[in-house]
Amino acid sequence: MSRSPVRDLLVGVFVLIGFAALAYLSLAVGGLSRQGPGGFLLTADFDELGGLKTRAPVVISGVKVGQVRSIGLGDDYRAHVTLDLDPRLKLPKDTSASIVTAGLLGDRYISLQLGGEQDELKSGDAIAFTESAVLLERLLGKLVHTTDTGSDAGKSE
Repeated sequence: MSRSPVRDLLVGVFVLIGFAALAYLSLAVGGLSRQGPGGFLLTADFDELGGLKTRAPVVISGVKVGQVRSIGLGDDYRAHVTLDLDPRLKLPKDTSASIVTAGLLGDRYISLQLGGEQDELKSGDAIAFTESAVLLERLLGKLVHTTDTGSDAGKSE
């Protein structure tokens, strides 16, 4: 069978398209975006992150409005989280941030609940009202401890 330059070219183009699609999917699954940073930066301090990671989504009413830019330990030994949000947002100063879980055992993300104050947060401001992650392990431990304590109280009579 003889080699055909047209067939070789088509196979080469097909392979290149396959590699480009694979690279695009890898970047999309990895969470990288080409839109760049939002530019509206807010900070929030939490007692417990519960596995929150950088690039985790920040949502308002279930709509993604930004992502977690960085996580560090603050001077007060609380988790210091920087949020990179859509610059078009107008958030009241009494907005609160909660770390919640997608589903029962899903990934953690930050949910913002809007307040009613007239003054707005500016880039670089801190969210004053935060609610840390609820850890399923701690809840189960408290339940087991309460159950054990309750059963021991009944046996002492």
